[in-house]
Amino acid sequence: MDNAQQRPDIGDGWYEVLADTFAADGFAQLKRFLVDEKASHTVFPKARNIFAAFHATPFEKVRVVILGQDPYHGPGQAHGLSFSVPAGVPAPPSLVNIFKEQQRDLGIPIPTTGDLTPWAQQGVLLLNATLTVRAGEAGSHQGRGWEPFTDAVIRSISEKHNGVIFLLWGRFAQQKAELIDAQRHYLLRAPHPSPLSAHRGFIGCGHFSKVNELLAAQGKPTIDWSLP
Repeated sequence: MDNAQQRPDIGDGWYEVLADTFAADGFAQLKRFLVDEKASHTVFPKARNIFAAFHATPFEKVRVVILGQDPYHGPGQAHGLSFSVPAGVPAPPSLVNIFKEQQRDLGIPIPTTGDLTPWAQQGVLLLNATLTVRAGEAGSHQGRGWEPFTDAVIRSISEKHNGVIFLLWGRFAQQKAELIDAQRHYLLRAPHPSPLSAHRGFIGCGHFSKVNELLAAQGKPTIDWSLP
């Protein structure tokens, strides 16, 4: 990655903390896999959106992290932000439950858009552990090289920030807790918002109000969770 032309376009501040990860053999293998995959399959999200979460939330602005697992694998859904869909695309079931809990917790009306970009622009990193997926095949790019990269993202936030609030929804996200220094950061755990588990504790977790309470206690601006 010494050649400036090879430097990835990943958004403000991120390359500097992830340079070693980009230079690793594993990331080169991941790039080769994606080239081969795109030659024979449709891959989501579009290439320009793979690092959208990082562009929307510069490294120095990260205050909250919401960790997902995979991008949505349906046409038009994935746009690089975990749990989010572009404006005009119906909210998938997990996102519907996120909005239901938001309404219960904060009294905010269910929004007409599933685009969570306004959250990201306030410092909420919407990070998937795997940043690409084959169309129609959930989990198809797991174990292909994204996880070491996104683990490095989580470690970098843990090491270089203080007081970040990590929302760990579901068992997969909660396994990432070992990457986070719990003495420096806040870890809020709940079941995943999917229809299979949301009513086992996600609905009622109160994470949206808790985030703002923790931010306010640190003297930081709170998140405006409302959407159009």
